[in-house]
Amino acid sequence: MRADYHIHSNFSVDSKLEMEEIVQQAINLGLDEICFTDHVDYDVKNHIVDKQEVDYPNFFSEYERVKNLYKDKITIKVGLEFGVQLHTMHRYVDDMKKYPIDFVLLSCHQIENKELWLNEYQKDKTQIEYNRGYYEYLYQLVDQFDDFSVLGHLDVIKRYDNNGVLDDEYVIDIIEKILKRVIEKGKGIEVNTSSYRYNLPDLTPSTRILKLYYDLGGRILTMGSDTHKIEHLKDHFEEIILQLKAIGFTELYTFEKMKAYKYKMD
Repeated sequence: MRADYHIHSNFSVDSKLEMEEIVQQAINLGLDEICFTDHVDYDVKNHIVDKQEVDYPNFFSEYERVKNLYKDKITIKVGLEFGVQLHTMHRYVDDMKKYPIDFVLLSCHQIENKELWLNEYQKDKTQIEYNRGYYEYLYQLVDQFDDFSVLGHLDVIKRYDNNGVLDDEYVIDIIEKILKRVIEKGKGIEVNTSSYRYNLPDLTPSTRILKLYYDLGGRILTMGSDTHKIEHLKDHFEEIILQLKAIGFTELYTFEKMKAYKYKMD
């Protein structure tokens, strides 16, 4: 069983991939299940894009079309990647009441409307200040927001650190708080396989964070390629599965109607 649970189609502002193109490639790669997780980031204010929101009616219409067209070849789920901020949280709560979602990635891409990937949030802060600030903010999101399945790319700040990757030791106290709260709420975390294409020195989240999650009793884990281009799909899954097994994990998870279902890592 192989399932890719982090995929962006052209319903995300940063992908040009048609849903059907993704489905066809997933079948070619031998994936048993995929989940579309297009971006919804409310109140985005930067000089590159003026909004990152999904056209919900057309999104669900196209999802239903490809799901039914390929139902005998692959299981397709519908999800979203919520780029939540504290002041936009209520909008996602409203969305969850309106639409039939299988799976939600909770991600932090901006803090107080300052983008991480554009280094707006990091500006005029020391490396320790913006790293600790990011994780403290993420803890508030995890603590206050309930409508999610797993925490996306937990240590994503490492992608956008112009000073290099900060050792987890400087922030492990906050990360432990985050993981404990995730577990208390019956949620999970994702292993985001994009660490390879971002040339990071470790997995996303890091091996240390994954081990801590496991030691704390965390078991709900999804794998996602964070696909924005067709070659990203199912990227480095086999190598990462071996590393997860070495930590002690034996199962991964899929979702349906926000309920988790485990399957063996074979």
